[in-house]
Amino acid sequence: MSMDLPISASSRPHPCCVPSKQRAERLAESKMLSERRRRATEGSTAAMTKLEGGSFLMGNETDEGFPADGEGPVREVTLDPFYLDTFPVTNRQFQEFVRAADYKTESERFGWSFVFHNQLPPEKYRTLVEDTVAGHEWWCKVPGADWAHPEGPDSTIEERLDYPVTHVSWNDASAYAKWAGKRLPREAEWEFAVRGGLEQKIYPWGDELTPGGKHLCNIWQGEFPRHDTGEDGYTGPCPVDAFPANEFGIYSMTGNVWEWIADWFSPDYHITATRLNPVGPRGGAARVMRGGSFLCHKSYCNRYRVAARTSNTPDSATGNLGFRCARDV
Repeated sequence: MSMDLPISASSRPHPCCVPSKQRAERLAESKMLSERRRRATEGSTAAMTKLEGGSFLMGNETDEGFPADGEGPVREVTLDPFYLDTFPVTNRQFQEFVRAADYKTESERFGWSFVFHNQLPPEKYRTLVEDTVAGHEWWCKVPGADWAHPEGPDSTIEERLDYPVTHVSWNDASAYAKWAGKRLPREAEWEFAVRGGLEQKIYPWGDELTPGGKHLCNIWQGEFPRHDTGEDGYTGPCPVDAFPANEFGIYSMTGNVWEWIADWFSPDYHITATRLNPVGPRGGAARVMRGGSFLCHKSYCNRYRVAARTSNTPDSATGNLGFRCARDV
């Protein structure tokens, strides 16, 4: 489950400086996977932003990052044009899908999901929480929590239809994308979009988190995990248009909720992979997540940076994890 957990920095893996058969085989596999990548061209492009693609510098090698996550090395990547949802998928949109497809999410089938402790009414904590995660007790197992009941069976999305849908697994997100005639974005596409044309900046708007004291994304302020002061206006998820768009006109790619990515996660596969329309490895144990969430804080989970990455198992769902869709041109 996504818990905004810290990952200690360690030296990232370096490929050998001379050619090898193993590296050549990995590059050949990577090119094959790229050429055979799933394409989606049937979905409506309404409320999507067309991105012309091209080359950009992907990754990060600064002291801000987590080398063990595989944020580096910085490399030039080239992409074909594609469409990306201007906003994350909202509760309103997901509700339409559930009703039309008669779909039941994995959280609903499991009968529970993870909710962060400060999102639960203190007076109901003991009755709502079945268990907590050892060592990270702020994550609570709440029976009846799901996309339509984000904090348990007595909660509702009625007043949050324009918030990003949460408590959806990678499998749920993929089912929605397929129903919509789209697909989940690949990691390189997501990073190209979040950068908004700015080269090697820390955030979508530059290198200062709060330029001029202005908050530009929904993350944690205060002492994690005890008290979120809400200086950015929110102590939980917020509407998808609550903060300004980046230079490409795309909203809410930093903070608010994590976003599922199509690719399998690896900390080093990209080092020897193709630089043309790259995709992740053939398989793995977890899928990539990007963007950070309202629970991210520099002292604990500094992953609201544009190059930051992490992962989760495809059946995981939490109250700070959503998605957006992409489409081929």
